[in-house]
Amino acid sequence: MSLVRLVAPVAAEELGRVHFIGIGGAGMSGIARILLKRGVKVSGSDARGSDMVTELRELGASVHIGHAASHIKNIDTVVVSTAIRDSNPELGEAIKQGLRVIPRAAALASVMAGRTGVAIAGTHGKTTTTSMLTVALQKCGSDPSYCVGGQLVTTGLGADEGSGGVFVAEADESDGSFLMLAPDIAVVTNVEADHLDNYGDPRAVYDSFARFVERIGRTLVVCADDPGAAALIEPARGRGLRVVTYGEAEGADYRIAEVRPDGFGVLFEVVGKGEVRLSVPGAHNALNATAVIAVADELGLPFEVIREGLTAFTGAKRRFEAKGEAGGVAVFDSYAHHPTELAADLRAARDVVASYSGDGRVVAVFQPHLYSRTRFFADEFGAALGLADVAVVLDVYGAREDPEPGVSGAMVASRVPLPEEQVAYAPDKAAVPALVAKLARAGDIVLTMGAGDVTELGPKIVAELSAR
Repeated sequence: MSLVRLVAPVAAEELGRVHFIGIGGAGMSGIARILLKRGVKVSGSDARGSDMVTELRELGASVHIGHAASHIKNIDTVVVSTAIRDSNPELGEAIKQGLRVIPRAAALASVMAGRTGVAIAGTHGKTTTTSMLTVALQKCGSDPSYCVGGQLVTTGLGADEGSGGVFVAEADESDGSFLMLAPDIAVVTNVEADHLDNYGDPRAVYDSFARFVERIGRTLVVCADDPGAAALIEPARGRGLRVVTYGEAEGADYRIAEVRPDGFGVLFEVVGKGEVRLSVPGAHNALNATAVIAVADELGLPFEVIREGLTAFTGAKRRFEAKGEAGGVAVFDSYAHHPTELAADLRAARDVVASYSGDGRVVAVFQPHLYSRTRFFADEFGAALGLADVAVVLDVYGAREDPEPGVSGAMVASRVPLPEEQVAYAPDKAAVPALVAKLARAGDIVLTMGAGDVTELGPKIVAELSAR
């Protein structure tokens, strides 16, 4: 979006009348919702209607279906998402009129202004950690405002205005826009190579996180187990920030011990604090929860209540989300689209199977997301899928990218280190539910994974399992 003028964020009350181009998107709609609850006049447009559009209209927004220059009338600020192209007629008209045009991240910074801002950053775990923290703070009665990259299971919302003084936000590094945020407290869960279509090389990814640390006002909470995140510790201290570490590493300020599966959850000990039980699976979630405990201490909130809030957290949409069960097979859906995320979810699935059935298997259904990511990480995706017992690989979901010659789901399937009969390349997505129902047996877990439309397959797989 070369036409967008990256102006400095201003306080929400200075935005005036705000128009969102692409208002129905998950990130845009959340900010629009918060502004509406603050009494700001909001309008917007989207390519199609949706439940979210209907809800925003009920809150008072004027929403147009389709984009037209005539929609930019009596507007002070226009907010655009990264999906909006320079050729969009509303964007062109806004620039023609000389209006303030800002990206979503600047709008998020505006609604955070004046609150104690807590931003959750990292290559993986942002949505879950942000959601966990929000639910735990709600349990304490602090009623935070929040803006998450997914939906909380408890509220069905991805963002809302709270009455308290804390604003919790997921900080998205994918396009570098998290550098517009200036939180008081920030968590960095991990730093790995990703979004190389934007950054070009891993060094640029790490450099962006280093620049993010320079924008923190008070405290950095960082995972000591992750080398990329741990590399931020000394530069942060050099800036005079308070640095709090967590993880299983010796010397971590919040050290995790004795992590073990517990049915569909996990039990672990935070040394010096006590035992914590989560209602979501996976050792990676013990790390996420410990980051929440560290932030809560920084905010002066009681551990006992935070612990209750963590136990009450039942997940976020598309983060190991249950889609149904039939024929003794449980089906889950995950947004995992990076090799590290696949590996973490497949290990969690294996823990769940072990807790309930010693002979159950893990059936992974993976849709690679983006041709560039598939090209960069084909080997790593294949290795991660080797943690499953059966792997079904769909073709690439291109999203914003055009196809690349020779890049397909077959690249990933060919690299899965399982016997040939336990790996299937399935380019016809419509045929996948029947294929999975044929492969799965009682006691198994089926996990659909990817950031594309693979999420649609869960209910269809359940239906096929019911019919067999």
